[in-house]
Amino acid sequence: MPEIAVDAEIDEDPAPAPTQLKGKRALAYLAVCLILIGLNLRTVFSSFSAVLPEVTSDAGLPGWSVVVLTTVPVTLLGVFAPTAPVLARRFGAERVLLGAMAVLTAGLLLRPAELPGAGHLPVLLVGTAACGAAIALCNVLLPGVVKRDFPHRLGLMGGLYTTAICASAALGAGFTYPVFTATGHWTSALWFWAVPAAVVLLLFLPPAIRQHPVRHQHLKGGVNVWRSAVAWQVTAFMVLQAMMSFSVFAWLAPILRDRGVDGGTAGLIVSVSIVLQMLGSLFAPALAARLKDQRVINMVVALMTGGGFALSIFGPTELIWVWTGLLGLGQGSLTAVALTMIMLRTRDAHTAAHLSGMMQGVGYGVGSTGTLMVGQLHQATGGFAAAGVLFLVVGLLAAFFGFRAGRNRFV
Repeated sequence: MPEIAVDAEIDEDPAPAPTQLKGKRALAYLAVCLILIGLNLRTVFSSFSAVLPEVTSDAGLPGWSVVVLTTVPVTLLGVFAPTAPVLARRFGAERVLLGAMAVLTAGLLLRPAELPGAGHLPVLLVGTAACGAAIALCNVLLPGVVKRDFPHRLGLMGGLYTTAICASAALGAGFTYPVFTATGHWTSALWFWAVPAAVVLLLFLPPAIRQHPVRHQHLKGGVNVWRSAVAWQVTAFMVLQAMMSFSVFAWLAPILRDRGVDGGTAGLIVSVSIVLQMLGSLFAPALAARLKDQRVINMVVALMTGGGFALSIFGPTELIWVWTGLLGLGQGSLTAVALTMIMLRTRDAHTAAHLSGMMQGVGYGVGSTGTLMVGQLHQATGGFAAAGVLFLVVGLLAAFFGFRAGRNRFV
């Protein structure tokens, strides 16, 4: 899922200094670390869904727990997003990112463990929640660090780390089931993703520790985005795209397997769909920025996404690659143009940062209801047909609010 380099620390006094580095090699090393952090921010979502039937069967998970496990990490993206700037003011963005990677690694290690006498469920819940909280901090702070430390390479670095975030979802979807097949254990398939997180934690340790934290104050002022109708229209657009985006990560693989696609092929289909998301996210923002307003493009990509999701459930399985490809292109473009609205609907960096915080808090928090509703509908009906209807409705609503948000107006 692409992000935009909006600085969450923009209201700090004094302004945060760049990461303390010596020479171009150190700067290149930091760039690699930041990209590798991005490469670990979505595997927790797509890896679990890739082996969901095996986890449910072997661990004896009740239906409610599957719904919770697919919803909680997304909800926590919204819950913990507002805490990231507060922690950064106290400890520094680099050290908070380091701590978040430590929590993410611990959560990934804990997730497949088994508690004697209690089974897998308690640690699975705690580990998944820890991962969601850690990713929330990284989501908010990583764009600002990229913007602050690479002001002359912002386009390149922004493209590389957003591509890494998308690639992480594709890797989780594509490699988890093969690891399960090779080892014969779903626990090994989930533990596998703690390895790259631990490697990045060790690599990022030197530059993070070297940065001496400075206590900052929060300055108030500027536009109150919470009172702006335009801001709420953009946020509603973000909520609806998040409902579909994280439902793809959590449920597309189980949907395909429910339709008779084997686990390995389902993971490959989801990976290709996410790669197409990357293509959409690369080209859609540039097209949107060139247009006089974004009403048409917002509506088109919203309908592509909702329609692609529904066709993946209802359409002939012989064309499943076509439906998931349409979904991938639509979803990547939809996410990218929703985030591009931050820049296009604001006049200055301070307002953009505040709108970004509003969109992330409300967007991820409310957007997590998408995965919740899919899980509850599946549990109630025993299939995904109701979810297909749901996302036709969500796609239409996203088109409506995309039309409203796409008008050439400012917060």
